[in-house]
Amino acid sequence: MDVLSVPNTIAQAYIALGSNLGDREELLRQAVERLKQQSGVQIVKVSGIYETDPVGYTDQPAFLNMAVSVKTSLSPNELLHALFDAEQLLGRIRDIRWGPRTIDLDLLLYGDVTMDDEELTLPHPRMMERAFVLVPLRDVIDSSHPLQDLVSVSAAAALQDGKEGIKLWKITNWLSESERFGS
Repeated sequence: MDVLSVPNTIAQAYIALGSNLGDREELLRQAVERLKQQSGVQIVKVSGIYETDPVGYTDQPAFLNMAVSVKTSLSPNELLHALFDAEQLLGRIRDIRWGPRTIDLDLLLYGDVTMDDEELTLPHPRMMERAFVLVPLRDVIDSSHPLQDLVSVSAAAALQDGKEGIKLWKITNWLSESERFGS
């Protein structure tokens, strides 16, 4: 689907959120609030919050991770820039790859768009390798999405064997009004 050439297209997108510095839960809440306030973005569903061990650079505090499903009229790159803006407003500094951060917002999926340019790769190239992405994504991914079965199976396996260092930390009710949109 070439969303860039179709005016007023509404796409379903999925975003991963993570934080391991400061008041992690509050930073996640503020990030969700910024997404709610973003023109052209409507939050559909919010996952639970999961506490996860760091991956890659492991000498850092545990993360809180979650995912959101949104409907958006923004293009993939416009949505990516909105995520970057939210990160910057919430104090994100990029010094160490996979290092500690106040907030991290990753665009995982955008409709059925597949793209790879200097700024954005969709679907997210490493999402299927990361339990801290798959488990919260399982909470929000639409049952009709082509990756739903694979995400569910991978997330269940990560939780079952316990070696992925992820556990449910809290169920949120920040967007109880989002339930009226369904999943």
